[in-house]
Amino acid sequence: MREIRADYDDQSIVVYQAYSPSIAGPAIAAQRFVPPFKMERMTWIKPSFLWMMYRCGYARKEGQERVLAVRLTREGFDWAVANAVESTIGGKPSVRVQWDPERGLDHEALPHRSIQIGLTREAVQKYVHEWTVGITDVTALAHAVHEKVRQRDLDGARALLPVERPYGTTTAQNA
Repeated sequence: MREIRADYDDQSIVVYQAYSPSIAGPAIAAQRFVPPFKMERMTWIKPSFLWMMYRCGYARKEGQERVLAVRLTREGFDWAVANAVESTIGGKPSVRVQWDPERGLDHEALPHRSIQIGLTREAVQKYVHEWTVGITDVTALAHAVHEKVRQRDLDGARALLPVERPYGTTTAQNA
């Protein structure tokens, strides 16, 4: 089953990215992605906190030591989903989408699939200049959850997680 689960409200949705301190620090300070962030490269956004933890190893992987919660307009996120093309399809779309197994606290694959959205060209320009409404460093949260997992306090780890619930867009199931 494909399902977008996210932390969102009426106006915005949170997606996650992990970067080196050299990219994360200036982005947090500016509340926008600025150099050395490269606008020419594809950037992948993930609304699932645990999928991001799987990808960055709880902020322990080199080049992914800082985890950012990027708050986007729902209008922008919905535009990205509506304009997404499956990553297995050729061509050069501005938005690619992958549906990968959602992950649990121990990085185990769960029975439903979680969305990742790759932005490039027009989409990354919109992401940086129009859609982003705030950036928060959640690295300390990533480390705290990881420590609870290492201690096998899984209930304690779950209690720290952002509240994510099914997110409905008219196009989400088609992407």
